[in-house]
Amino acid sequence: MDREKPSLIILDCDGVLIDSEIISARMLIKELAGLGVAIDLGYVSKHFLGRSYPTVMAQIRREFGLELPPEFEARYRERLLAAFEAQLQIMPHVAEVIADLGVPACVATSSSPRRVESSLRLVGLWDRLGPVTFTASQVQRGKPAPDLFLFAAARFAVAPKDCLVIEDSLTGIRAGLAAGMKVWRFTGGSHMGPDTPPEPDDAIPDRRFASFADFYQIAPQLKRQQ
Repeated sequence: MDREKPSLIILDCDGVLIDSEIISARMLIKELAGLGVAIDLGYVSKHFLGRSYPTVMAQIRREFGLELPPEFEARYRERLLAAFEAQLQIMPHVAEVIADLGVPACVATSSSPRRVESSLRLVGLWDRLGPVTFTASQVQRGKPAPDLFLFAAARFAVAPKDCLVIEDSLTGIRAGLAAGMKVWRFTGGSHMGPDTPPEPDDAIPDRRFASFADFYQIAPQLKRQQ
């Protein structure tokens, strides 16, 4: 799709629009440590990146035999939102890219509706993207299943093959590929970087890029004509 023009761009939120994954990971590590569960950033990246909260909790239950107390989720979410208010940053140059897009765009995220709205409001993207933001709560299966991306495409009446997904996580890449869509991997978040290892065979994107400053150099056909 390097020179083809998709009919819809589907953007992940965490780690693509906002530099949030490192904040979320550190908060989860801290909260679980208080319950005697010791994990590190590598564990979070392997098992949790791009996945919904219920999936994360199921992994904790399965691997550590811990049934998290009912208040854990609410406490974690409140503390995470407080951390976002203090630390969250929009991904550099992404606002300019979105403003200049010449094709429709939407958001498809594993985050909860409340979290994604709060996050996008904090960085000034909600007014633009809020009406076209879809969450895992709207489908039966979250990423890496293709359901959420297919749901977004259906809302725009666009065939999957005509969609371009922009993701950071292997989970999201797998979901996009399973949906039959083109997938670009963004590696510019603070949780990744230039040393991000190659993708496994089941999660190879069509392209990698590390900065939204390069977006229209890669795909000038996606820019709105002045």
